[in-house]
Amino acid sequence: MSKPYLGVKDGQLAACPSSPNCVSTQTDQQDKKMDPLPFSEDLETSKQVIKEVLHQMERTTVETETENYIHSIVKSKWMKFKDDVEFYFDEDQQVIHFRSASRTGYSDMGVNRKRMNGIAEHYESMRRK
Repeated sequence: MSKPYLGVKDGQLAACPSSPNCVSTQTDQQDKKMDPLPFSEDLETSKQVIKEVLHQMERTTVETETENYIHSIVKSKWMKFKDDVEFYFDEDQQVIHFRSASRTGYSDMGVNRKRMNGIAEHYESMRRK
């Protein structure tokens, strides 16, 4: 089985797999769909707020950062499973698209959706300061 790509290709993050362990703002699969985050002022401010949110999360490291993209890895507390959390900063639409996916296993027991809901709430509270 080939690994899905990470990063942005033609303005799109990787598609979610058929397994229920992924959420994305760019999927057509309704059970995995989430809403993108609005920009906080501009691209640079939005990236800074996302980076601060990630910095405050336990067991989370930023692996890659480009002008309009951040890839981070979140490790589970007990089994040390790695999940990929990606952010694509779409300047044309002034939104932040994201994808959170487990690297292994089938079901994530809702962990990726819960994580992204938490990130969205934290982002919203920080961008309003």
